[in-house]
Amino acid sequence: MSILNVTNLTHGFGDRAIFHDVSFRLLKGEHIGLVGANGEGKSTFLNIVTGKLMPDEGNVEWSKNVRVGYLDQHSVLEKGMTIRKVLKSAFSYLYEIEAKMNSLCNEMADAEPDALMTIMDEFGTLQDMLDAHDFYIIDSKVEEIGHALGLDAIGLDQDVTELSGGQRTKVLLGKLLLEKPDILLLDEPTNYLDTIHIEWLKRYLQEYENAFILISHDVPFINSVVNIIYHMENGELNRYVGSYDKFLEVYEVKKSQLESAYKKQQQEIAELQDFVARNKARVSTRNMAMSRQKKLDKMDIIELAKEKPKPEFNFKEARAAGKYIFQTEHLVIGYEEPLSKPLTLTMERGDKIVLKGANGIGKTTLLKSIIGLIPSLQGKVTLGDYLYQGYFEQEMIGAKNNTCIEELWREFPSYTQYEIRSALAKCGLTTKHIESQVRVLSGGEQAKVRLCKLINKETNVLLLDEPTNHLDIEAKEELHRALKAYKGSILLICHEPEFYEDFATKVLDCSDWSTKL
Repeated sequence: MSILNVTNLTHGFGDRAIFHDVSFRLLKGEHIGLVGANGEGKSTFLNIVTGKLMPDEGNVEWSKNVRVGYLDQHSVLEKGMTIRKVLKSAFSYLYEIEAKMNSLCNEMADAEPDALMTIMDEFGTLQDMLDAHDFYIIDSKVEEIGHALGLDAIGLDQDVTELSGGQRTKVLLGKLLLEKPDILLLDEPTNYLDTIHIEWLKRYLQEYENAFILISHDVPFINSVVNIIYHMENGELNRYVGSYDKFLEVYEVKKSQLESAYKKQQQEIAELQDFVARNKARVSTRNMAMSRQKKLDKMDIIELAKEKPKPEFNFKEARAAGKYIFQTEHLVIGYEEPLSKPLTLTMERGDKIVLKGANGIGKTTLLKSIIGLIPSLQGKVTLGDYLYQGYFEQEMIGAKNNTCIEELWREFPSYTQYEIRSALAKCGLTTKHIESQVRVLSGGEQAKVRLCKLINKETNVLLLDEPTNHLDIEAKEELHRALKAYKGSILLICHEPEFYEDFATKVLDCSDWSTKL
């Protein structure tokens, strides 16, 4: 049974086509992985099927009475809302049913006998719905999911705008799971999540009985939870049965078959064109030439997909730093309250240190305290000599109305337009992306713009806060290669062991010193 049917979907932004005549179906129980490079339109597709965006052409048809839950990578939580309130808002439709039941109670007082029976029937139906959806144990359900996702450790009465990226993701995920939708739509749910909760979500999705559509660039995660892959490339959407690894196998075979057929056809076209050119003028061979020309005219020309520009991340390296990058003495980090025990840490030239641990325990705060963006509560940080720092933040800040060109020019005013365009192109951005405003780019494309700023700055120490979030698989592999080759020092926050294992000189578990466990 088909839950969602998308037919002949065409959509674009300005002169940039995203989809062309795309069709898609979602069947009951299918666990779908929606994959493709940054900017191919995966998030746009989910926005169209949920009705947030209207397509230029085509139809989106859901089965009747299907409740859809959508975890959006760009969701914003309002100031003043507590974690508890956000989680309880999952049951807003049940509170509406309760309000309807209260109004039916008022109607019963003045109703005629026949009307009274109808009202009582409706009242009973609504009562059954509340029972079926655990309305009378909402508080315990909220506590249960809060505990499962580690939100009770933060405090369910905490304002959501004070949370870290990973904690916000957990709150939105918790709300979604409490809603018990018939279909889950998950847009990069593992971004910002720590290892423990990625494992928890993996188990949850493996046991999930209903259908879901998952966008992710985390290959081990997607391999373990999906049974169908939809691959988005060059405006097309193609279906493959099996895991991501199985899809790659089939995709590579199809690609090589198409290339082989293309070469064969190009050779045939060249031979036919040559024959026509040599024989169309002669009376004795004109008919044969016309026959071959007809064959040429009727031929279905095979076209190869345009090769996407591959990103190249080569960090510009400054002169060598002094022996020590930084030293901390009894450093206590935090805002109003301490997030850590007193820390005495040392980082030497050439160290590649990874900070790991659960969300919200102070990894980003430590990074910002070391480089002086946040004042420490006590103790001190001593920075080494001759440091040329490069800092990559979790999210892009500042005006997103700038074009990519303007954004880079602001950082490097002495560059020519050619140098700016060239630098952005090396990071895997096309001309259309380069000339677009930053706000219309996908999360992965925005990350590439920020990486472009970083690699063109001379550095000898990199401070990277979850740089792999949003990046597609190809860009992630290239970033891994570049960091491995980098001769300077690295302080990295990351939740993907397979990304850093072969170049990290030291991995620090921040839960050893955090006060927020």
